[in-house]
This record gives sequence, structure tokens and C-alpha cells, in this order.
Amino acid sequence: MNEIIKAMKERRSIRRFKPDMPKKAALEQIIEAGLYAASGMGKQGAIIVAVTNKEMRDRLARDNAAVMGREGDPFYGAPAILIVLADKRVPTSLYDGSLVMGNLMLAAHALGLGSIWIHRAKQEFETPEYKQLLSDLGIEGEWEGVGHCAIGYADMPLPAPAPRKDGRVYWIE
Repeated sequence: MNEIIKAMKERRSIRRFKPDMPKKAALEQIIEAGLYAASGMGKQGAIIVAVTNKEMRDRLARDNAAVMGREGDPFYGAPAILIVLADKRVPTSLYDGSLVMGNLMLAAHALGLGSIWIHRAKQEFETPEYKQLLSDLGIEGEWEGVGHCAIGYADMPLPAPAPRKDGRVYWIE
């Protein structure tokens, strides 16, 4: 079987991570794969904010949990968080950002790391605090949060795939 298709079939969301930070070189490869995602009209309307600083990662976790109305770590202990943001001026940017997220998760799997897509980046990056964070990073413009790709070493066995639902393909021949 083709290795890319095999990775697509095997990749699963991980919900328990070891505290060990992945090597920066691995994170850089994952980020590069994300940046190579397809984008509408080649506009590349999504960016990635890589968070490996524990203090900032924990702040994101607290704020994300607050949006959800819960306590605890919504990132399941993953030490690295890759935040995908969409440029609001680009009509396809949310779709482009979703493709970036998919590439990030597949690349993490290909490198032996676990990942999971965590939502609520939209709500976080609508707040003045996170808009200021972007400004502090030199990121200008209007950005919408697409998702957080939580990455780390899995501290659990890879879950079995759920059965695929029938009736999801229609052919016109």
C-alpha cells in the first residue's frame, strides 16, 4: 500500500501524551508539511504559531478549557501546540487552514508522534489578549483561529479505527 495512504488510514487522535518535548527538528518538519498544504488559488491564507514554551502552552490550555466551560487540560498533556490561523481577507482561508491541520497531523504520525485537533482557537483569537499576542509576534491583519494541533509522544496505544459508515460515496458513471 502507498505510504501516504497507509498513514491516512492509520493516524488516530491521541488523548494522552508523555511530557517529553519532541525534537525541534521534528516539529520543523511537521510545520513545513503544514505549509505545503493545498490552498485556494495558491493564496496560502493560513499561518502557524508554534508554541513550545510551557508557560504559554499552559495559558492556552487554561483559556481553551475556560471557553469550553471546563477545567483540566484540553490538550491531553501534549507539550507542543501548533496553532493554525486563517487570514480573514482570503475567502478560502478556513478551508486552507483545515488542510494545514490535516497535513500537520499526518506529518506528526509519519514521524512517530501523536497529535489531536483541538478546537476553540476561533474564540481564543477573538479576544483582545490573543490579538495582542499576535501583534507582539509581529503578525498584522485580521486572523481567525482554525485549530490547535497538539503534538507529542503518545502515552497510550494507537486506538483502533472506527468502522467506516456505509452510504457515503455516490458514483455517477
